[in-house]
Amino acid sequence: MPNDTFSVHATAQAGQAQDTRDAASELEEILALARDSGMLITLDGQIGREKYQSIAGSLHAFKRFAEALCNNFGQRAAT
Repeated sequence: MPNDTFSVHATAQAGQAQDTRDAASELEEILALARDSGMLITLDGQIGREKYQSIAGSLHAFKRFAEALCNNFGQRAAT
């Protein structure tokens, strides 16, 4: 493989790794909002890197979560 092709391939892989980290970080942030809103998050299982989680709570907790999520994305859009 020529060096320029390897460089492009390595750069693409680094970009995908960053996207994966960003997505994981975003999911953790959303789960933190749910916890802070009073929702219960349980790990049902994990196969490889994929986690299977359940989220439960009252309707009031769900409403607080929805409001927090909207506020969070509203703040991101403003910056």
